[in-house]
Amino acid sequence: MPAVAVRFFAIVDTLPALPWWAWVGFFLFISAMLALDLGVFQREAHEVKMKEALGWCAVWATLALSFNALIWWWRGPASAQEFLAAYLIELSLSVDNVFVFILVFTYFKVAARYQHRVLFWGIVGAVLMRAVFILVGVSVINRFHWILYLFGAFLVYTGIKMALPGKGDEADVNPEQNFAVKLFRRFFPVSEQPHGGHFFVRENRAAELSANGAQAQQPNYAKVATSLFVVLIVIETTDLVFALDSLPAVLAITRDGFIALTSNIFAILGLRSLYFALSGIMQLFRYLKLGLALVLCFIGVKMLIEPWAHISIGSSLAVIAGLLGTAILASLLIPERKP
Repeated sequence: MPAVAVRFFAIVDTLPALPWWAWVGFFLFISAMLALDLGVFQREAHEVKMKEALGWCAVWATLALSFNALIWWWRGPASAQEFLAAYLIELSLSVDNVFVFILVFTYFKVAARYQHRVLFWGIVGAVLMRAVFILVGVSVINRFHWILYLFGAFLVYTGIKMALPGKGDEADVNPEQNFAVKLFRRFFPVSEQPHGGHFFVRENRAAELSANGAQAQQPNYAKVATSLFVVLIVIETTDLVFALDSLPAVLAITRDGFIALTSNIFAILGLRSLYFALSGIMQLFRYLKLGLALVLCFIGVKMLIEPWAHISIGSSLAVIAGLLGTAILASLLIPERKP
């Protein structure tokens, strides 16, 4: 048996024993919802307005809470509390992604009607990456428990860094210096012309070949990537960076691979609607980043003191909700000082 297959089955063996239909049913449901979203409601490219975005936010939140109720009925209140806490953490940390999406779309001048298409495929890629990361992370923690202390220290460091002015992850985003983009441009041609909502097109490269000294009197059509696909690469690699913060936080709440994965996916799926709902009013929530930083520090400390002091999931959920709620209220109630 190939080494990759052996490692895969070793990972599966460390996960909680769940019937196969639970995994298959969940992913079939998510696939059906994504197909309905893109194939029916978003068939025609259009700008997503606030009302539509809030409607989809309500849909995804209702689905997540309904699934939470199902877990309560199926696996008991402890698993349901873990799901809710993990979902709340991932959804809150996803707000940081909204800052980055705004920067990336502004930098590349992506038309509003094409932003949903980019985010849709970006979210699909993020779901696949998170699935691999979470399953591997659960396996590693179950085999090497001391990894938790490294995760805890990393979360405390990340929280302190996030709390410092100008030190958030969005400050590190530079599309032109993105390694994946530079590598892609090296091996695949990218069109400099706008091509609507397409990721790949066939373009006449004769003029470019002539400029490089090659014989290209006849049209020379070749498949090229568009700038929209470059934006998608930036979105995917950005999510990879954010996953390094959020996944340890989720695994601090639960070691159950099914709970960790499903809560993470529900939060990620609601991220597109969250972006369109908040992109115009993000400046109002100026204390939210500080609240997120405190949440990360709390979870990191919780992981570090676990051998000596156990903090229950219910208490963790109350602290997380209290910190985030206080940050939001402070943002809305405390007037901003004008320079």
